[in-house]
Amino acid sequence: QLQASGGGSVQPGGSLRLSCAASGFTLDNYAIGWFRQAPGKEREGVSCINNRDGSTYYADSLKGRFTVSRDNAKTTVYLQMNSLKPEDTGVYFCATALCGARMEGYYWGQGTQVTVSS
Repeated sequence: QLQASGGGSVQPGGSLRLSCAASGFTLDNYAIGWFRQAPGKEREGVSCINNRDGSTYYADSLKGRFTVSRDNAKTTVYLQMNSLKPEDTGVYFCATALCGARMEGYYWGQGTQVTVSS
């Protein structure tokens, strides 16, 4: 099971760090992607980190504001989100994934709500 956590409500310009943890399997065996779904919109890929070489991928609109990483024990994947904007509002999910411009998620966890509002 995958579980995303760390969401919340912040003002524009604020930061949040999301965490993705697994139970029942080892995250180190999988590329992990972050996706989000804004109200009334389709789910989109946000960022991804490969398990073999640690390479990362970001949606073009998010580069420079979001950073994906794994902890040293490779049990948790993080998404550091800075300079948040109202359009970043949505439910954020982590999933085992295929990284790249056409990210795909395979095994999904429950999402965490991020709300950016003044």
